[in-house]
Parts: sequence; structure tokens; C-alpha cells
Amino acid sequence: MATNINKSKEQIVAGFQELRQQQRAIATKISELEMDMKEHELVIETLKDVAPDRKCFRMVGGVLVERTVKDVLPALVNNKEQMGKLVESLSKQLETKGSEINKYRTKYNLKIKGEESKDMEKSSKDVKTGGVLVAKES
Repeated sequence: MATNINKSKEQIVAGFQELRQQQRAIATKISELEMDMKEHELVIETLKDVAPDRKCFRMVGGVLVERTVKDVLPALVNNKEQMGKLVESLSKQLETKGSEINKYRTKYNLKIKGEESKDMEKSSKDVKTGGVLVAKES
């Protein structure tokens, strides 16, 4: 029987999959933020050459509001900087999560199917595993 000290194979694999899911969520968020930053950068570059008193529109909480370029431009620059800081923070979290996953794999001697065949000869033609996780017998 599995106790709190000795995890079952299913619990070990579930724990690993949870860590991987967390890692993917962080990576997805980083990707979304980087796309938003590129959009901000494009708008900032466009508005730099526009007269400061010119009207422009900005989406605020799902509502399109009328502002002037001189009001919107500093807010966009600030938002972009804040997103950059958040991307840095999330990148550190992603790195930490990767280390945590590697420690978990080492602790429970986990191998991903297909890795073994990469280390061995590549003569095995049955490498259609799709990254399936396998707990090795200890």
C-alpha cells in the first residue's frame, strides 16, 4: 500500500505531470506577454511621430475611450516596461521549475520513453512513443 512516505508509481507520475503542466503554463504566459510587448512596441513607435494633441482611442476594461497621444503614450511605455519586468520574473520561475522537474526526475529515477533509445543506438525504429513517461523499477 502507498503511504505518505512511499508514493505509488501513479502518484509519482501524476506529480511529475503536474510539475510539467505548471511549467507549460508559465511558458505560455511568457509567450503571451512577449506578444503583448511587441504590440505595445509597435503602437509606441507609431505614436512617437504623431502630434501630442491628436486624438487617439484606447481600450480600457473592454470600453473604447477617447484620449490624446500625450496621455496614452506614457501609459503604453509604462505598461511595456511592467510587462518586461514580469517576463523576467516568469523566466526565473520557469528556470526554477525546470530545476525542480529535473530533481524530481532524478529523485524518482524517471525516464521519458524515447530518451533511452536516443542514448542507445538509433537503430530502433519503434520510437513512436510521443514522450510517454515511464517509471523505472528500482
